[in-house]
Amino acid sequence: MKNLTLIFAITIVALITFTSCKKDKENIADGNYKIEQAYSLSNISYGSDNQQKMDIYLPKNRNSSSTKVFVLVHGGGWNAGDKSDFISFVDNLKTLYPNHAIINLNYRLATLVSPGYPKQINDIKAALEHIKLPKYNVSNQFFMIGGSAGAHLSLMYGYKYDPTSEVKGICNWVGPVDFTDPAYTEDPVFEYGLSYLVGPYTYTQNPSLHAEVSPALAVSSTSPKTISFYGDNDNLIPSSQMNRLHNELDAKGVYNERSMYPGEGHGGWNQANSTDFVLKLANFINQHFN
Repeated sequence: MKNLTLIFAITIVALITFTSCKKDKENIADGNYKIEQAYSLSNISYGSDNQQKMDIYLPKNRNSSSTKVFVLVHGGGWNAGDKSDFISFVDNLKTLYPNHAIINLNYRLATLVSPGYPKQINDIKAALEHIKLPKYNVSNQFFMIGGSAGAHLSLMYGYKYDPTSEVKGICNWVGPVDFTDPAYTEDPVFEYGLSYLVGPYTYTQNPSLHAEVSPALAVSSTSPKTISFYGDNDNLIPSSQMNRLHNELDAKGVYNERSMYPGEGHGGWNQANSTDFVLKLANFINQHFN
């Protein structure tokens, strides 16, 4: 995922002209953030655990009715990864969408004795509640961008744990979406593939739990608009996953877009496909979250 993030950054540089801006390094201790001023805040706690931290970017002249928020959720198999994987993504979003706020999350990583579900969903909820505090002065309109396990968590939250539809759109970047897919359940390589997410249970041992953590099975007519990107040579995500999600979105009448890149894997995509990814994502955001 880091390779693809780097390509994203290089591609953006080639597509746009950066305007120089002075980054405000001031971090007001009492949280009295001036509305007319931009802030880049690092490692802000949204919970009591040391891993419950996020970076926050607040644009200048923001207000609680119209300043929308990008939410970045890193990947890493639920048990690894870090928000630093998305730093280049943050910088480029700030350039492309200067009036939007951004939060880039760390969440509690899974262990074999403390699986990711449901604590990582709870972390996303806590982070979103935190950014809605009056001191930040941003809206409750969110667009989630997740990679791999982070895409899975973004889809899970947006489809199942957002009853008031605050999530307006989701970018699903090579995320697993349906763990009842025979491509998973009938492949011995993936027999214990969800150990870090749900614990040491195979599909045969607990099929209902595997279904419970499958966002494709939680799609409803009120699910947020979704755009997905996959490679058909991904050794972690079967190519069948994309259509298992998007066929459900089509059936429920939810606007969606999907792209499958031939020969590409779980990251490190070539320049042409990375450029296509950037342009399609930017167009989706421009139409639905700008």
